[in-house]
Amino acid sequence: MGAGSFPGSSSGRPVRPVLDRDEVDRALTRLDAEHEAIETSLLALQDHAGRRLLEGAELTGVTRDRWAATEQSITLLWAYFDAYKGALDGARELRERRRWPSREDLVELTERLRGESVTVAGSASQAATLTGPARLTERFTLEQLVSRMNELYARSLDLVVAADAVWSALPARIDLLAAELHRTRGLAHSVGVRPGEHPAGDDLESITEELTSLRAQVVSDPLAFWVPAPGSSAPGGGRPDTERYDRAARALEDVRREIDAVLTVRQDAEQRLVRLRDVLVRADRTLTEARAARGEVLAKIAASEVPAVSGPPTALQERLVAAAEYRRHSQWHRLSPLLESLEREAEDELLRARESLTAVTAPLAVRAELRGRLDAYKAKVARHGMAEDPLLIERYDAARRMLWSAPCDLRVAEEAVLRYQRAAAEVLVPRQPGPVDQRGES
Repeated sequence: MGAGSFPGSSSGRPVRPVLDRDEVDRALTRLDAEHEAIETSLLALQDHAGRRLLEGAELTGVTRDRWAATEQSITLLWAYFDAYKGALDGARELRERRRWPSREDLVELTERLRGESVTVAGSASQAATLTGPARLTERFTLEQLVSRMNELYARSLDLVVAADAVWSALPARIDLLAAELHRTRGLAHSVGVRPGEHPAGDDLESITEELTSLRAQVVSDPLAFWVPAPGSSAPGGGRPDTERYDRAARALEDVRREIDAVLTVRQDAEQRLVRLRDVLVRADRTLTEARAARGEVLAKIAASEVPAVSGPPTALQERLVAAAEYRRHSQWHRLSPLLESLEREAEDELLRARESLTAVTAPLAVRAELRGRLDAYKAKVARHGMAEDPLLIERYDAARRMLWSAPCDLRVAEEAVLRYQRAAAEVLVPRQPGPVDQRGES
């Protein structure tokens, strides 16, 4: 679907005063296929996860205003589609009355297929101001009506995709940063860094308020955090605006460095023990996240190579308890070498936990890349007017079923995407004239 338009849209072609029987039949066949493509696109928009979220959310700001207009556009889209279908059904019924249509039949069929034969009632045409001044009725040719539907569909899809992209990206990242903030606050309290007593404690309070406010605004007004890509014609072309999130993440990192500076004032052993506990807690929680992610991957991806996730490092925890006992009893000669080995092993454990999380979620990233590649090629095919090629439709549908089913076999799905790419490349390569063509010989 190129640039948010329906696949298979009519293209302009020379029109004779009156179509003959064969021309009428060809036009009806093309319009039937176009009708099916438009209906499929509208149903996909109706079932889009972003649209369902927009319908159920308590929206504010620019998203509330734009979604209200978009809901009217979607209602108008269906009204236009019903009018289009009714006109097409009427033309089909007229054609099927006689095997050999009369001259009068052909004149009427020509008017229905090429003239302004589609009337949309005022209640529908006034549903969206995007289409111009309100009128009691609007009249269209079938081609004009498809063009109007394409415009409304593109705007509607852009908004739905943009809101869905923001909701998919920012809240989860904010939640992860909030979890890191919670751990940092605990560490800060343990060394006496509290609001009103230390600047870093005040900063933690400010970051907490900012993250709370940011998340609420992202959830209720996602389009306020969307940056459109300049000149992009792809549906939802752009990216989420992460400036406020990035600023909060940098502020939190500054606080962590400040807390580290406070820790250096204390006895060296106590500082190193606290940091060790923090590293091991992060490693343990990362492994917990990895185990939860692995279950999700196994449910969605048919990938036997998803690595197993190990349990928490109990041996390191036991040695950490021993190190605390050494400090309590002032056994520094035993504590020093133990701390050195524990610090190395704890960092290695955290790295292993992060690598485990990255490894188990890799199949989801691969699936997302394949989905994006498939849709990009489909958009390219549609722009070149080849969306109705039977082989391309068959290979696209096969690849899409594999990528949107669970569990998804990535190897088979990738091969299906490659088959679609190869087929698309073959139909899109312009035919080069041979030696006979170049000489003008037949």
